Amino acid sequence: MIDWPNVTESGYQELDLNPEELQKSKCVLGFIPVIYYSVLLCVGVPVNVLTAVALSRLASRTKKALYYYLLAVTGSDILSQLFIIFVGFLLETAVFHRDVPALLLHSVSAAEFAANHASIWSTVPLTVDRYVALCHPLLHRQISYPARARKIIAVVLMLSLTSGVPFFWWSDMWRNSHPPTALDTVLIWTHVTIIYFLPCSIFLVLNSLIIRTLRSAPPRRLGKTTAMLLAITSVFSVLWAPRTVVVIYHLYVSSVHRDWRVHLAYDLSNMLAMLNTAVNFFLYCFVSKPFRGAVRDVQQAPTNASISSLYSGNNKRWQRESTPLSPRRARKPS
Repeated sequence: MIDWPNVTESGYQELDLNPEELQKSKCVLGFIPVIYYSVLLCVGVPVNVLTAVALSRLASRTKKALYYYLLAVTGSDILSQLFIIFVGFLLETAVFHRDVPALLLHSVSAAEFAANHASIWSTVPLTVDRYVALCHPLLHRQISYPARARKIIAVVLMLSLTSGVPFFWWSDMWRNSHPPTALDTVLIWTHVTIIYFLPCSIFLVLNSLIIRTLRSAPPRRLGKTTAMLLAITSVFSVLWAPRTVVVIYHLYVSSVHRDWRVHLAYDLSNMLAMLNTAVNFFLYCFVSKPFRGAVRDVQQAPTNASISSLYSGNNKRWQRESTPLSPRRARKPS
């Protein structure tokens, strides 16, 4: 991120580090990340709010568990944009930085990881639901309904919130000059396992089974919902892969704080990963015709309401003007 003065400067002497070890890598991107995250936030939040409203209408109209899972993914993406992009990247880095107490910084860090885990793991029940629907349709009719979907979503959100607590002790890779400690190693491997290796393994196994089922006899056509699922999981796997590689590289090869190339790679990989919170709307629009119709209805609702209000007002005014005068008011002047 931006090349601000290091917040850990006061602790250098306590760490007994050499001057060469204290050399801080330069951020070659300058203010580009701040501009990028500002644009992503201004576009992503309204788009996700529109997605949430459209999915809410589809969920109440169709009573399908699918839309509840998609709604959970969208809500988690909004939380990720608010905590990670707005609070983490913009406020902490570009605005407050040195003025924020350490306790608040660590608390926000735990909230960021919790929102991140919720955003990713909300996709796992969706994948399981689609697998059961295609590979075990009779079982899917028995176990897939809105009430069960809401309970599963609540459990996922609670587990995500709990999993963010250990990351209260997460070290800031941009500003911490000391080499990764044993605690950093445990937290980094826990992080990459929770946000990438474990969910991607689940996506790979279940999507492979879905594709094999679709290819089996008799031939079955790839449905819109399945295409949407494959698009969501594939985009996630591609956008989050660079960040996972850079974090592990930081742990074992070269530090983000000391090497400007790793610093640059870390900045770019974070920007790429956060793009995942704003692309689902466009995937839904491209794949799903019911979703496009719901979005169109949401966009037209204010216009229709204003037209209806205007028509109602004009109609009342016309009725008053066309009402015959009462006998007293209709008397001829003497």
